[in-house]
Amino acid sequence: MFDATVDEGVLRLCRPETRWLSTGWDGGRSRAPAAHNVSVPEGFDRTDLAAYRDERLARAGFDSDTEDNPESDRDAPPTLFTGVSMDHARGARLGPVVAYATVGLSNPAMLPAEPADATDSRKSAATTDRPEHFGTVNLIVGATRRLAPGAAANLVAVAAEAKAATLLATAGVPGTTSDAVVVADDPGGEPAEFSGSATAVGGAARACVRDAVRASMRSRYPDGDVPGPTADAEHGVVTDERAEVFDP
Repeated sequence: MFDATVDEGVLRLCRPETRWLSTGWDGGRSRAPAAHNVSVPEGFDRTDLAAYRDERLARAGFDSDTEDNPESDRDAPPTLFTGVSMDHARGARLGPVVAYATVGLSNPAMLPAEPADATDSRKSAATTDRPEHFGTVNLIVGATRRLAPGAAANLVAVAAEAKAATLLATAGVPGTTSDAVVVADDPGGEPAEFSGSATAVGGAARACVRDAVRASMRSRYPDGDVPGPTADAEHGVVTDERAEVFDP
């Protein structure tokens, strides 16, 4: 589905007139010829992400992707950032779907099914408006179908669910504090009203995400020495507060 290229730490997925839906920085819906996953250096602290994106794309020779989409244009190409090297990017395809993943788990986000008491000494969740890029699990999932708006939004949930299930089974964590998903569809493709797990698109997406995530994990952690739960990782959070439960 995509023409995939990696150069200067940038994964570029190119396909003209693609519709995108991104949960990452400057996300939302757009139509653009490409999407990018950008590896940032250790200690990265830039906040002018649009300018940084343009610098990195220009360095990689991908600046044409933004020439027709100025910074104020909502159809600028979706771009994700991660502390993971693009050497560990992996793709998987099945039927009408392809998925690309980069996996880093140095900042796991745990959600215990039985929250601890407030006196527990474990690290609780902290909120921040500033994105972190210690590791991050980034996914870009594309379908050759023309997805209905609801189906495109649901595909984000399907991909995130598959990512969480895979990471729980292989690393004991559902994700990190900065994960992001981009989904893409073909406006000229065969229409698809739904993208749930029982559909051709949803089922293929689950398999592609699972296998791309596992492949990227094997590349990033060849000895199986993943950071694991928050207590064993350098960064991360545990959401162990108790919410008030009520009848509607």
